[in-house]
Amino acid sequence: MGKYDPLRRFLGQQANEQIPMTFAEIERLLGVRLPMSKQYPAWWSNNPSNNTMTRAWLDAGFATEQVDTAGERLVFRRKSLDDAPRAGWLADLRAAMGGTVQVAPGWDLTNPTGETWDAERE
Repeated sequence: MGKYDPLRRFLGQQANEQIPMTFAEIERLLGVRLPMSKQYPAWWSNNPSNNTMTRAWLDAGFATEQVDTAGERLVFRRKSLDDAPRAGWLADLRAAMGGTVQVAPGWDLTNPTGETWDAERE
């Protein structure tokens, strides 16, 4: 379990489109203090390669907005399908599809099916 998993789980359980939070609320949720870099707006960007905490909110299907580092608060906004082309869309898709496919125990997904997908060769 990662340090920021509680945030991912919390956001994933929310029904609202916008979740306003203070930095202190996030720290209580995580059980640890946020790093000193929390004071920089760039740390709260939605770039998936920014930091490990960014992956937590993106994987939960949220993006940050209205970041107020001086007031130590922000809003997590649920991403819509219109946001899909942006960074993190694949993780969003995986999260949305989670639990929708079940593979029977013992089934080997690497076994060839025998199907031919190139119609020109038939």
